[in-house]
Amino acid sequence: MQSLPIKRLDRELIERIASQARQSPRLRQTYNFHNSVEKVQRFINILQPGTYVRPHRHCRTSGVNGFEFFLVCQGAIGMLVMSDRGEIATTELVSASGAVWGIELSEATYHTIVALAPDTMILELKEGPYDSSTDKEFLEQFPVEGTDAAKQLVVTWEKYFT
Repeated sequence: MQSLPIKRLDRELIERIASQARQSPRLRQTYNFHNSVEKVQRFINILQPGTYVRPHRHCRTSGVNGFEFFLVCQGAIGMLVMSDRGEIATTELVSASGAVWGIELSEATYHTIVALAPDTMILELKEGPYDSSTDKEFLEQFPVEGTDAAKQLVVTWEKYFT
């Protein structure tokens, strides 16, 4: 039987990626529906509470839009939008069961997220192609992943949403 040219986002895939996220030192795992050279990047990101996403922004070359769209399909995230000095400008609760399910950030918007429920699943969309060397510009005053300071920041940021 010939396989159909479709890709499914089904319970089996979600469970597999969620299991990988629970076992990952980063407490998150992505699954791409695109390949790195495609114009439209579309992927799921499954996050566990405690994951640290270093504050960053997306600045793209001319002709490529650096927006980022998040749709929470399961669970909830707290999004913190920051100034270029790392000050919190606003917070957004984005939840599959809440008033806000999705949010789009404009290019060059510094942000971070915290997972507020186990197995939180986000569908993310952004313009490609993906280039890992230029995709993110980090706010340097924030610690790198895996440090005690990073873990403490997550605890602090979670308090904005509890």
